[in-house]
Amino acid sequence: MTEVAGRTAVAERPPDGGAPTGTGGGSVRRAALLSGVLVAGGTGLGFLRDLTMAHLFGAGRETDAFLVGWTIPETVSPLLIEDAMALVMVPLITRTLAGRDGVRPLLARVLPRLAAGLACAVAVIMATAPWLVGLLAPGLPDAAAATRCVRLTALTVLTFGIAGFMCATLRAHHRFGPPAAIYLAYNAGILASLALFAGTLHVTAAALGVAIGGACMIAVQAPAFASCVRSAPRTLRSPRTPRAGRPAVELALIAPIAACTLLRQAQVFAERFLGSGLASGSISHLNYAQKVAQVPMVLSLLVVTVTFPRLVRSSASGDTGLVRRRVEADLVVVSGVVLAATAFLVAFAPQIVAVLFEHGRFTPADTERTALILRVYTLGLWGQSVIGVSVRAFFAGDRPTWRPARALVTGLAVTVAVGAGGVGLAGTTALAAANATGITVAALLLLRAVRARVAPISFRTVGAGAGRLLLAALAACAAGLLLADRLDGLVPPVAVLAAGGAVVAAVFAAVALAFARTFAHHQPGEHRS
Repeated sequence: MTEVAGRTAVAERPPDGGAPTGTGGGSVRRAALLSGVLVAGGTGLGFLRDLTMAHLFGAGRETDAFLVGWTIPETVSPLLIEDAMALVMVPLITRTLAGRDGVRPLLARVLPRLAAGLACAVAVIMATAPWLVGLLAPGLPDAAAATRCVRLTALTVLTFGIAGFMCATLRAHHRFGPPAAIYLAYNAGILASLALFAGTLHVTAAALGVAIGGACMIAVQAPAFASCVRSAPRTLRSPRTPRAGRPAVELALIAPIAACTLLRQAQVFAERFLGSGLASGSISHLNYAQKVAQVPMVLSLLVVTVTFPRLVRSSASGDTGLVRRRVEADLVVVSGVVLAATAFLVAFAPQIVAVLFEHGRFTPADTERTALILRVYTLGLWGQSVIGVSVRAFFAGDRPTWRPARALVTGLAVTVAVGAGGVGLAGTTALAAANATGITVAALLLLRAVRARVAPISFRTVGAGAGRLLLAALAACAAGLLLADRLDGLVPPVAVLAAGGAVVAAVFAAVALAFARTFAHHQPGEHRS
C-alpha cells in the first residue's frame, strides 16, 4: 500500500521493499486533485496576504523596502523547495527506494550537512545585509527598513531548505498532500504576524511573518516525514557511500540545477535593480502584478509535479518513447491552462486588481498601473510553464547538464537588454515586457534542446495542440474584452469577474473543442501521442 496525496491507493511494490513500480491513473488524478485543492488554498491565503499588505501599506517606499527583503524567500523558494531541491532529491530518493538499501542512510547523510551549510548561509546574509540591499536596489530611499527585512527573511534559507528536503522525500514516496500544504502554513504565519504586530512593527511585521511562516512549512510536514522515515527499511548491506552520496558528485548534480533556478529568479533581480531608480511604488506595482500572473503558471505545473517521479523512472529505464509522450502531453496540458488564464487576465486585469488590492492605501492610480503591468506580464506565462516542463525533462535523468542554464543565460541577457533600453521610455511596462520577452526566448531554446538531447519530441504534435489552444485563447480574450467594456461601470467588479470567467471558459472550451474535432476529422490516420 502507498499513500497518494493523503489517500490510500494500491500500488505495486517490489518484494525488497523498494518504491512502488507504478500507480494507476486514478491515483495520479487524486494526487493532482488534492494537490490542486491545497495549492489553491495556499494561493488564496497568498492573495489575502497581498491584499492585507496593500490595505495596510499601499504601494510606496515601505512596501518597496519589504520587497527587497522578500527577494530572499522568493529566491530560495524555487531553489530549495520546488526546483533545485526537487530535481536533485526526488530522482535520488526514487532510485534509492527502487534499490535494496533503505532510504535512512541517505537521509542521515544528507540532511545534517544540508542544515549546517544553510545555517552558515543565514549567518553570512545577516552580516552582509546592508551591502546586499545596496546591490539589489541601489536607488531605494529606505535602505534601513530594507536591511531589517533582509535579516529577518534570511532565516528562510534554513527553514525552506529543510522544508524542501521534506517535500522531496514525501513526493518520492508518493505522498503529495503535506508538501502541497506548505504554502497554506507559510501564508498563515505571515497573516498571523501582520494581525499581531503590524500596528507596532509596521512593514517589518511582514518580514517577521515570513520567518515564522518558514517554520510552519516544516511543522506541517513533520508528521508525514517522520512516518516515512520510521517505515523505511534499514540498509540490508554493509554501509558504503554510493556514487550519488559523494560530495563531489552531489555538487556536480546540484550546480547545474541551482544555476537554472537562480537564472530564472535573476529576471526579478534585473527588474528590481532597474526599477529601484523609478518613482516610489514601482517595485510594488511590479510585484503585485507578478503575484497575480504567476497563479496560472503554478497551477499548470501541478500535474507535472505529480508525474515527475514517473518521468524519472521512464528516464532510468531508457524508455525514450515513454519520455517523449510524457513531455509532449505535459506541454499541451500546461499550454491549455496558461493560455486560458492569459485570456482571462488580459480581458479583466483592471477588475482583478481592483477586487484584490484596491482597499485602504492602495489607490485607483495604483490599480491602473498594476493592471497595465499585469497584461504585459501574461505574455510570458506560456514561456514560464514551458521552461518548467523542459527543465524537469532534462533533470529526470541521473546525468547533470548545463544546457538548460545556457538557454536561461540567453533569456536573461535579452531581459536585461530590453529592460535597460526601455525603462527610460516606458518605465515598469518596459520591465514587464522585457521579462516576457526573455522568458519566451529561453523557453524556445529549451524546447529545441529537449528535442536534441532528451527525447525526440514532435514539434508538429506540440505545435498543433498549442496552436489550437492559442486560437481558442484569442477568441476567449476577445469575448472577455467585449464583455468587460459592456459591463464596465454598470455592475460591481466582482460581478464582472464572475460573468467574465464563465464567458471566457465557455468560449475557450467551445473553440478548442471545435478545432480538435476538425483536426481529428482531417487527419484520421495520424498517430497522436
